[in-house]
Amino acid sequence: MKKWFIYVLICNLVTLSYDGLAQRTDIDTNEILQLSGVVVSEQDLTPMPYITVYDKSIGRGVIADYYGYFSMVSFPGDTLYFSYYGYKTSTYIVPDTLEENRYSMIHMLQQDTINLPEITVYPWPSKEDFANFFIEMNPYDDAIRRAQRELSGESLAFVAARLDADASLASGLLSNQRYTKLYTNGQLPVNNLLNPYSWAKLIKDWKEGKLKRE
Repeated sequence: MKKWFIYVLICNLVTLSYDGLAQRTDIDTNEILQLSGVVVSEQDLTPMPYITVYDKSIGRGVIADYYGYFSMVSFPGDTLYFSYYGYKTSTYIVPDTLEENRYSMIHMLQQDTINLPEITVYPWPSKEDFANFFIEMNPYDDAIRRAQRELSGESLAFVAARLDADASLASGLLSNQRYTKLYTNGQLPVNNLLNPYSWAKLIKDWKEGKLKRE
């Protein structure tokens, strides 16, 4: 049973290969040509990346590169399809009067514009909901006032006092300690008690009364 199944499968593959060759019996193998080209947009002539180029006559296709360049084997008289999302599918017939086995081309695609009807979006599903919202709304507690209240110094300090140190704060503290160690490498660490500038600023603030408790 297994040998019979393998035999039938091989016969089908041979038949399909023969049918594919039979479709091209009218084409001489010497007429095979290398078709290359660049696909650009019709609006501004910019290259179209990753365009699909499909040869309907032989049932094969390629995808262009980032710069819109493609290269494929084709025959004179074949029909090519160029397709890209957002653009109209375009067809091209390979000329059958070519004298060389190489052909270069520049193909343009036209943008497919779809006009949709105008739609007006409202924040309320019905007029009754809008009336209820208008009557029950609090004009003194709008979004700006709420944001100002939530972002005030007292609110931020209240929230910050109840937050634990996360990984980013610990990493920043460790980086500052490492930089300080590298900065004072080979010498005594910085001590503001011996800094004359800090002492002068302290005395100045004390004379001007800035150190008094409120």
